[in-house]
Amino acid sequence: MFVLQDRTRTPERRASHTAEFMAVFRALESCRPVGERLFLDPYAKDFVRPSLRVAVWLARNSLMGSLIRRFIDSRWPGARSSGVARTRLIDDAVVAALTAGYRQIVLLGAGFDARAYRLAGIDAARVFEVDQAGTMAAKREVLRSRGKDTAKHVTFVQVDFERDDLQQALISAGFRTDARAVFVWEGVTNYLTAEAVDATLRSIAGLSTAGSRLLFTYVHRGIIDGSTMFPQTDALVATLRSVGEPWTFGLDPSEAGAYLAARGFKLLMDHGARDYRSRYLGEPGQGYEFYRAAMAQRCDTDPVSDAGREGDAACPK
Repeated sequence: MFVLQDRTRTPERRASHTAEFMAVFRALESCRPVGERLFLDPYAKDFVRPSLRVAVWLARNSLMGSLIRRFIDSRWPGARSSGVARTRLIDDAVVAALTAGYRQIVLLGAGFDARAYRLAGIDAARVFEVDQAGTMAAKREVLRSRGKDTAKHVTFVQVDFERDDLQQALISAGFRTDARAVFVWEGVTNYLTAEAVDATLRSIAGLSTAGSRLLFTYVHRGIIDGSTMFPQTDALVATLRSVGEPWTFGLDPSEAGAYLAARGFKLLMDHGARDYRSRYLGEPGQGYEFYRAAMAQRCDTDPVSDAGREGDAACPK
């Protein structure tokens, strides 16, 4: 990833650096020829600063694009390839839900995600974009320049997952608790405290009717506490620290099912970076094996109370 410093804003007001990193990756992927690219995100380039937009412009040339991608991949192995494969994985899951009749989409920590504007058929659903103030303000400024800030199917909801009541905020914004929904929580949990992740999951369970789906990403806890070694992570960890966005939360994949069950969800899918790179890029690649994408479904039973023990399973086996 690129070291992007913005000293003109306080931490509460500035946009997320990592949201910009992902926008760069999506913009570069969108420069690839039709038939080779995993998706087209025509908005991604607008979310990166002018100096990086030059790189995206150069990437329209196939040779330059290949060289730029190779440079990124050599510096931060697996970050770009797993990021774009993960984007396509979640895109496909959202489109499948829309096809199945889901008409509420909640983008938690939406960042510079443009799914609300680029996925076919999503304008038939009610989309809630949830994020903290700084990133949301930067995003809306770009959308305003593209004439998308007033899209009728999108509602913006300002929430800080560490401090605000997600459930109350969404209900106040018009979320229907009696209708199935898809919650997308991509690239967020690893920046939160364990308490915030727990509270958010319980809020989602409290909001959701049975059959609602949660698409989320997480990192292996071993990369945070050092209990599991992953190759070629030193540069990544150093970059995250330098931009003030270190990873703080992770899960052991072997415990993810029980963790979700205790909060009212049944784990349906849990893939590592090698899995989704193989699926969409045709090869497993190297790097970022600690990053995972999962899907869970809201159970028919209620989640355990806040006092519930970790081992209490709210979902039937």
